Amino acid sequence: MDRSDRRLVIATRNEGKLREFARLLDRYGFRVIGLRDFPDVPEIDEDGDSFRTNAEKKAVVVARHLGRPVLADDSGLCVEALGGEPGVHSARYAGERAGDAANNAKLIARLREAAFNINWTPPASRFRLLSPAAFVCVLALHDPESGMTRFGEGRVEGWICEQPAGENGFGYDPHFYLPELGKTMAELSEDEKNAVSHRGRAVRNLFAAP
Repeated sequence: MDRSDRRLVIATRNEGKLREFARLLDRYGFRVIGLRDFPDVPEIDEDGDSFRTNAEKKAVVVARHLGRPVLADDSGLCVEALGGEPGVHSARYAGERAGDAANNAKLIARLREAAFNINWTPPASRFRLLSPAAFVCVLALHDPESGMTRFGEGRVEGWICEQPAGENGFGYDPHFYLPELGKTMAELSEDEKNAVSHRGRAVRNLFAAP
């Protein structure tokens, strides 16, 4: 990797993710570039059965195509009451072209309709909490020159709340409640979110790796 080039390509067209990476990687001296700046990069079929497999595939394919290091993530929501759904299908839970609103609507509908035995005690909250859940992120940084891939993983535990709250963030953030903070992920400031989020933890673990 050329240490003099502080531009780092992020293998995403998701503007919400790109904004988060811009803040998270600024402390390491990187300026991020998304795939909107490289329209000839092909769409990648995220057909792996794990976050790590999908992250590595995206990083390797894009890095080889561009001939430069690329950072890719695969991340998602794993809901206990739904057996880990939506998991690796989080971004397209309600369909291949579904947006955040449709994905969130399906999530809450599934939780309302699911026949499961509640064997946990929700923490005290102003929300109706439906299930424990976790946000998971795996990062893969691939350097095509060396052929090396480094990984970083992050996880944050919380609960799914029935009613959304907050205007910040994206994806499932308005429904992801953090009991220790008494807020949803979408109610946090950018700095607060980056301090506790799965993506923030994955970035710190990636750069802490030898």
